[in-house]
Amino acid sequence: MRRRVVITGMGVCAPNGIGLDTFSEALANGKSGIRFQPELEELGFGCQIAAKPELSDELLAQYFTPLQLRGLNATGIMYGVIAGTDAWKDAGLSIANKEQPDWDSGILFGSGTLGVDKFREAMYQIDAKNVRRLGSTTVIQTMASGVSAYLGGILGCGNQVTTNSSACTTGTEGILMGYERIVYGQAERMLVGSCSDSGPYVWAGFDAMRILPRNYNDNPEAASRPMSASAEGFVPGSGAGALVLESLESAQARGAKIYAEILGGTVNSGGQRGDGTMTAPNSEAVQRCISQAVVNAGIQNNDIDTINGHLTATSKDGLEIANWSAALGRSGSDFPYINSFKGLFGHCLSAAGSIECLASVLQFNKSQVFGNLNCEDLHPEITGIISSDCIPHKTIPYQPNILAKASFFGDVNACVIFKRYMV
Repeated sequence: MRRRVVITGMGVCAPNGIGLDTFSEALANGKSGIRFQPELEELGFGCQIAAKPELSDELLAQYFTPLQLRGLNATGIMYGVIAGTDAWKDAGLSIANKEQPDWDSGILFGSGTLGVDKFREAMYQIDAKNVRRLGSTTVIQTMASGVSAYLGGILGCGNQVTTNSSACTTGTEGILMGYERIVYGQAERMLVGSCSDSGPYVWAGFDAMRILPRNYNDNPEAASRPMSASAEGFVPGSGAGALVLESLESAQARGAKIYAEILGGTVNSGGQRGDGTMTAPNSEAVQRCISQAVVNAGIQNNDIDTINGHLTATSKDGLEIANWSAALGRSGSDFPYINSFKGLFGHCLSAAGSIECLASVLQFNKSQVFGNLNCEDLHPEITGIISSDCIPHKTIPYQPNILAKASFFGDVNACVIFKRYMV
């Protein structure tokens, strides 16, 4: 028999709020974290707006020692450590003592590109024949698993400590990987999450592809427009989200608060066959992912009352809605409430899944469905499939019971099913 898995802690470092209280207030009130970036203007970017957490030296000093901060130049690690440490604290868990790790707790923290600025710094030193000046932390700041390594040492976790990387699907995939480790008795607790670096060296490739909006540099908050007829592309973002997953038995034994239960989910790929490519979805694979997630969760299609989509504000938003409708066999006013948080903080790339999963779960505790920003002009492809009433523009009072969250990148898909926890 599979063990039940619940969420007992959460932490977030997002463009529109650092910390659960600030972040949840921003979500409920439609506060955007998308801002004009003078650096992008200076570098000649077409899209000169982006979303990144605002860090201060005082904030960083709460999470890193002076020795750790010396030479630290990897924003993804900064974001991940803040979110992960806060999630651990929120779960009421202690840091392992100096002599013995916590064998029952592990970390699975994903990243896409990590330490890009540190790479650049190192390249200049190498080209100048200053290899000895690279510093002892260059490797751990630039390796993909650097963020999980930092967190593993800070918290003293002795179970699996690792990193996954699947582009925009990273965070949601990681939640399912951590869930499975607990389900099958290999760990009692897993800190899961994902992070993404910020800055021009991460975002330049997307600007070169011309898939970022270029007509909103003087109006950043209106630029990210999921499900909108006037959407021009996604706004690049960054940050980190973290969740503590725990066996129900362990959570109950220590009297932990429980945010939600994870019922299951699945990950798949369309194999870049049919319409699928490295950057475009195979609709059959997307529909199979959603349908199999429902089966694995042990629920029925009609049990889902809320969806948080991937919905990036590109031309594929209508196709995503069509795939949800086909997979669930629901349309018109029978379709669940659906939202996308990318209107509030852009597309946070490898951090998107974890931040958005966390935001989705907050809706259980707030008894709300957070609103969609900038989609007053819903795309006709979407309104031809589902009722506009299913897409709240502002936060509404509603108690979700079962929520489906999906992340997609090209032909790689992940869908997880969350349930409101009831004793």
